[in-house]
Amino acid sequence: MLRTHDCNSLTVADADAQRQVTLIGWVDTVRDLGGVRFVDLRDREGVTQIVFNPGNPEVHSRAHHLKDESVIQVTGTVVRREAETINPKMNTGEIEIVATALVVHNVCQPLPFPMDDEKADKVGEDLRLEYRYLDLRRPRNIHLVKTRALAARAIRNVLENEGFLEVETPILFKSTPEGAREFLVPSRLNPGSFYALAQSPQQYKQMLMVAGVEKYYQLARCFRDEDLRADRQLEFTQIDVEMSFIEREDIYALVEKIISQVWKNVLNIDIPTPFPRISYREAMDRYGVDKPDTRFGMEIADFTDLFKNSAFKVFSSAANSPNGVVRAINAKGLADITQGELTNLETTVRSLGAKGLAYIKAENGTWKSPIIKFFSESEIAILREKLVIEDGDIVFFAASTWEQAGAILGRVRLEAARLLRQRGKLTIPADRFDFLWVIEFPLMLWDAEESRFVSAHHPFTAAVKEDEPLLETSPEKVRGQHYDIVLNGVELGGGSIRIHDPSVQRHIFENVLKIPSDVVQSRFGYMLKAFSYGAPPHGGIALGLDRLVAMLAGRTSIRDIIAFPKTQKGQDIMAESPSPATPRQLRDLRITTTTSNDEK
Repeated sequence: MLRTHDCNSLTVADADAQRQVTLIGWVDTVRDLGGVRFVDLRDREGVTQIVFNPGNPEVHSRAHHLKDESVIQVTGTVVRREAETINPKMNTGEIEIVATALVVHNVCQPLPFPMDDEKADKVGEDLRLEYRYLDLRRPRNIHLVKTRALAARAIRNVLENEGFLEVETPILFKSTPEGAREFLVPSRLNPGSFYALAQSPQQYKQMLMVAGVEKYYQLARCFRDEDLRADRQLEFTQIDVEMSFIEREDIYALVEKIISQVWKNVLNIDIPTPFPRISYREAMDRYGVDKPDTRFGMEIADFTDLFKNSAFKVFSSAANSPNGVVRAINAKGLADITQGELTNLETTVRSLGAKGLAYIKAENGTWKSPIIKFFSESEIAILREKLVIEDGDIVFFAASTWEQAGAILGRVRLEAARLLRQRGKLTIPADRFDFLWVIEFPLMLWDAEESRFVSAHHPFTAAVKEDEPLLETSPEKVRGQHYDIVLNGVELGGGSIRIHDPSVQRHIFENVLKIPSDVVQSRFGYMLKAFSYGAPPHGGIALGLDRLVAMLAGRTSIRDIIAFPKTQKGQDIMAESPSPATPRQLRDLRITTTTSNDEK
């Protein structure tokens, strides 16, 4: 290489040996002190200080023309710094290089934004993404790239040691429209036909189990044409795993081993295992969401029976209706909520179908609320005891169906926690990681619009054994062998034990999901055919690598840990993508467009 060392590896031992070294990298900063010129030289690994002395006039003169972010190569001698100039914030802060030779490889043009992390973070994201190669060069972002690489290496090491084979599956797949919206790719060799970019390797990895691979994994690229947000990109990476001859416990143990090794290798944190497990029903009852953040309390309590004979008709009506509930949470210490914050909270719950947000504030020894006049003494006493209501608290209620009330209070719970953290009344350490498994999801959900059942996860998920008879009579009561791994309120991934019997799989498609047999044959015929040739019991999981690394790095947006992410509009500003196709390309694909000039 053009260097003998990187910019983070030299120590006082090299200085004592008066080692001659060559470093190469980017000019981080330039300082001139009394004729002596100091340059901090930076590469991927760190920073080393270079000294250009007037005693070497040729090199010293050339150093006067150095500009930030230019690429230079320096040869010199490692020496100890004077005691008063030691920089304890740098790994190389005890040494410096006295330059004897300088090569300027590339002079940097004026920068579009400062490279200092704090200043650059204040620059608009679009500008930083236009110059993403500069944005990535910043030490903080290079650290994120390295974090992702370390995590991927740890994952591969665990899986290789467990006997898994890494197998690549096709990205060009067939369309399966019942999932998320897909990217379609026209086939030039098959005019009028289209591939779909794979949303996941789901069916291919099941084929690998039929093929006898037994233990498969892949860091798989996946694609979904969905609206972007902080935790969603058009293309993303899954840690994709499938195993034969297993039960759910085998998946739990494997994933916990992967997580533990990643956190140890990247953050040097020991994660205790096994992870807690709760059922989907319990998660919704206690937290109102199937990916609960368990780092704080504020659990939902049920008061349906209490309010069946209430004078407050909104509550009594809900409590006496089919599937109706009255539920509440106590946001302790949040009675000082402002009217603006309360209005925003009400707007949020209205978007979930609520007509309003009933609440009670406990202040100065009294309860304040428009609805308190409807409550009896016994109702007040039970509320106080069960929710441990004290001065400074505010209680929020939801009276609706079980599903809607849970969704409302689940959102209120998270928003209340955010407001409490802003006020310094709720502290969650940055290095706290609460993992848990959410298990036993419903296998089927009723779709009122289509008047049929749909898969809660995907149609290949096997039912819990003891619930299988209910598939014929009450599909909504059947639990699936589906599991999600959750961290601090974020779903890291999910999977299931699969159906491996072709007759059961066909029954699910045609008799439970009501997919016409000809559609089943066109979409899944090859899969049912493969299963008829000896499909083993199997199951797997897919973990979101992007989300996992974002959690490791303490970032809220997965865009931060993807090297070249898309904007909210799905654009790569740097490469100016997407871009129009040429007339010849469209002709070869036998495609015509109807986009108007206004739309363009």
